[in-house]
Amino acid sequence: MAQHALSALAAHPGDTAATLAELRARAEITDALYRFALGQDLKDAELFASAFTPDAELDFRPAAARWGAEPPLMVGRDFIVSTILGMFAGRVDTTHQVTNPRIRIEGDTAQLTALVEAQHLLTADPTVHALLKNPYEVELHRDGARWLIHRLRIRNTWYTGDPTAIFGG
Repeated sequence: MAQHALSALAAHPGDTAATLAELRARAEITDALYRFALGQDLKDAELFASAFTPDAELDFRPAAARWGAEPPLMVGRDFIVSTILGMFAGRVDTTHQVTNPRIRIEGDTAQLTALVEAQHLLTADPTVHALLKNPYEVELHRDGARWLIHRLRIRNTWYTGDPTAIFGG
């Protein structure tokens, strides 16, 4: 956060209100990704849905291609929430760690990149797992004081374990 704070201060020298507004926007932008991650980990549909615009797109295809899977492009908040939480319900436990967020704000849109490490364990047999290190590319839109994910593209840098047991082939 210190690096983000310095960039906000440099962008608005002497304008405390503008600096605070930018810092708040950056915190809200990062929070959208935290809601995405924690909503899955807690299996909390309301929290998970709160991360997305109604017409959001989630593209997991680049990550899944690393192990030969071909999932569809997920379009629409309700479809994303029901698909992901439905796929894991009673079957997979997850933990997500979000790091290295970088943000660019232009008016009411923002671009966020981050690294997300996602652990997936089969509930019935936690020895079957997939640990993924994924770069995220996120486009967000401002909705009042909150920011929402409009497009999320997930690539994969590396993985261990068996993603096909978690996500399918």
